[in-house]
Amino acid sequence: MKNLGVNELRKSYIDFFGNEKNHTILKSFSLIPKDDESLLLINAGMAPLKKYFTGEESMKNNRATSSQRCVRTGDIERVGKTERHGTYFEMLGNFSFGDYFKKEAITWAYEYLTEHLEISKDLLWVTVYKDDDEAYNIWKDEVGMPKERILRQDKDENFWELEVGPCGPCSEIFVDRGPSKAVDENDNAPGNDNSDRFLEIWNLVFTQFNKDSEGNYTPLAHPNIDTGMGLERIAMILQEKDNIFEVDIAQDIIREIEKVSGKTYKENPKDDVSIRVITDHVKAMTFLVSDGVVPSNEKRGYVLRRLIRRAYRHGKLLGIDGEFLTKIVNKVIDSYKDEYKELADNKEHILEVIIEEEDRFQKTIDQGLDRLNTLIAEMEEDGKKILDGSEAFKLYDTYGFPLDLTKEILNEQDYDVDEDKFNQEMEDQREKARNARKKDAGWSLDNIVTDGINPTDFIGYDNLSVNAKITNLFDENGQVKSLKEGQEGIVVSDKTSFYAEGGGEVADIGYIYSDNAKAKVTDVQKKNDIYFHYVEIIDGEIHTDEEYTFEVCKTRRLDITRNHSATHLLDQALRDVLGDSINQAGSLVDDEKLRFDFTYNGSLTASQKREIEDIVNEKIREQLDVTKEILPFKKSQEMGAIGLFEDKYKDEVRVVSIGDYSKELCGGCHVNNSSEILMLKIISESSVSAGVRRIEAISGKKVYELLQKQKDDLEQIAADLGTREDLIENRIKSIKEEIANQKEEIKRLKSSSNKDTFDQLKKAVEKKDDINLLIYKFEDATTDQMRDYENRLKQTFDNLVIVFASLSNNKLIFTVSVDDSLTNRYDAGKIVREISQLTGGNGGGRKNFAQAGGKDISKVDLALERAHQII
Repeated sequence: MKNLGVNELRKSYIDFFGNEKNHTILKSFSLIPKDDESLLLINAGMAPLKKYFTGEESMKNNRATSSQRCVRTGDIERVGKTERHGTYFEMLGNFSFGDYFKKEAITWAYEYLTEHLEISKDLLWVTVYKDDDEAYNIWKDEVGMPKERILRQDKDENFWELEVGPCGPCSEIFVDRGPSKAVDENDNAPGNDNSDRFLEIWNLVFTQFNKDSEGNYTPLAHPNIDTGMGLERIAMILQEKDNIFEVDIAQDIIREIEKVSGKTYKENPKDDVSIRVITDHVKAMTFLVSDGVVPSNEKRGYVLRRLIRRAYRHGKLLGIDGEFLTKIVNKVIDSYKDEYKELADNKEHILEVIIEEEDRFQKTIDQGLDRLNTLIAEMEEDGKKILDGSEAFKLYDTYGFPLDLTKEILNEQDYDVDEDKFNQEMEDQREKARNARKKDAGWSLDNIVTDGINPTDFIGYDNLSVNAKITNLFDENGQVKSLKEGQEGIVVSDKTSFYAEGGGEVADIGYIYSDNAKAKVTDVQKKNDIYFHYVEIIDGEIHTDEEYTFEVCKTRRLDITRNHSATHLLDQALRDVLGDSINQAGSLVDDEKLRFDFTYNGSLTASQKREIEDIVNEKIREQLDVTKEILPFKKSQEMGAIGLFEDKYKDEVRVVSIGDYSKELCGGCHVNNSSEILMLKIISESSVSAGVRRIEAISGKKVYELLQKQKDDLEQIAADLGTREDLIENRIKSIKEEIANQKEEIKRLKSSSNKDTFDQLKKAVEKKDDINLLIYKFEDATTDQMRDYENRLKQTFDNLVIVFASLSNNKLIFTVSVDDSLTNRYDAGKIVREISQLTGGNGGGRKNFAQAGGKDISKVDLALERAHQII
């Protein structure tokens, strides 16, 4: 076998199919699917190519090859424990879109493995679908594979399909790694999932049928080929390594983990698992952040958060204190930057996102682990094995522990968690959030079947009032023929002047009316090009199949258009000042303000914000004409229009140009000349998440209103300070000097008081056998003050146990501190829990320090007496 490094192997494969077999060479696509809502992250080589397989798009050369970066988390709990499971990997693939088929796919795969990689043909085994005689015969007759090494398998093993759509049999290629990898003497052929002897390296999928909803299979006129071979897996075979984590490209990463942890790989099996987990997860997080994913509690952002927090926790298991992930990230970037140059370009952004998330988790993980350890101790005392799901949810909601992390820690000690209860708590929280933001009409479009409803003709860019026929009406129970005064419902019409919410722009509001009826439009949503007007009937009764006037609120629409056009100017000004590397990450445009989210590392300086604002206002004053054109997408690219979100995938797009300054693909409502915006003022600039900034701004009359309010506020401030507007600054300076003098006096008085209290505490320490004991009740002391006294007392007394109680505003706080030399005899967590429970409270913590809250302040003396008895 050829001992090829990962980078050499990737190049060898691409050269073979790209140059020798005339395939179009494709660069790895982003891990974020561009136009596939069914997919969270790219998880296979064919995933970004679905439209070519379905025929929606075509290549000039209908065969392609790639090494596609992938992330899968389905087996995340097995990462590091097995030889072959990882969340991040590269998939080598060659694809045919109706071009070649089984013979070429099979013979070329065999040729590459045996001739280019020089794998002995005696080590290869294959499987085929039991009814696929064509594939079987190609392997046996064309390739010459001995029939005893061609295994026919059932449908669940060797047939790829979804519920409906393209599908077909597959053939898998295995490498025999030798009897030393066998689980027993019967492990002598592929098929044992628990064995690492026969490793699947390549899957050839022959997409030749279309499956309908009745379960019928119809042959495709142009069958496809989809193959996938794990780059790290085949590298592991060629380099004769024990697992995918030890191939050449991972060596520097593992050495860096050894360096920061002080551990040595392959000395302790438990440590090895953590080292492999960190190696894998840091690769995944590095590429995810580079491709634009940011940590969050939803969808792909949650995947990233889970990977970062899981890796950080395994660092703690290795004894690493503090932040360390970015050191490993640097090694990942160094290892992969030759093939993926974008890693070096995005390095600053990657490091910022990961260190911010690591820092956020670092602040809560110790508290969370303390809480979880307390819960485990309580379960042990009570003889329970299942953690209450509501407690697991609190760990998630308060300390940022993903359920998987809680479950993993519990499983390590033979405990489990009530996932159903956790999921119920999560759903209850989401339901509360949904109710908080529920639409005025109170129901979802997801419940409305649109079959048989014709699309609505939107003619509202230039017409704010149109006559239209109502085609469909809905109330909360379903479709109806009429709605009358007092009812709420949804109106569908043949045409409309109302803009439906989309592209960051809010929906229009207004009225639908006739001589006999009037409805207030509170919202407009769009689904399948059908416009759904949410209405309240305020007079009379409206009916289907009748004409009404649809009239948009003009002043509100004009304010929205000002803010939307201002957003386009702001986008371009940001690029002028910060560079073209910024990307839009979201926006909101309504009649009050505009909000624009964009990718950028670090906050904007005051001078940058001023420059951006000045550019926008300059373009407003230049009175630039605003044009809106429907153009072929290719033409829009030639014009240099910025493509955002879903519009860039349409054959024809709407291009909004503000003079020659700004050109964007946009379906929203805009002014006709930049001067109509009047003026723009940036109100705030802040961080949304790591690597994403947000600007909020106002335009038009809102700027005048702001200036007028600021003038009124200045007059009031001057009056309150007893001075004139032009002397406010001098008056503030004088007041600051007075406050500074008063603070010094307060500090002197407090210091004197604290010294008296500390002297009282020292006198109150009792000698009990070989320990010093202090039990003390404060009136109105904070937790920080009590911790300060504890630390100072520990410097004065050895073998000290301290129990403090503080009453403040009818609230009760207990703290227990135990000298480290005494934690084998006294557990602060157990003590504080027992005494706080006497007052109706609870708490916990570590053996050397714990705190709790209480409810019944009348029992504080009883609780302190109990502490004395315990100790």
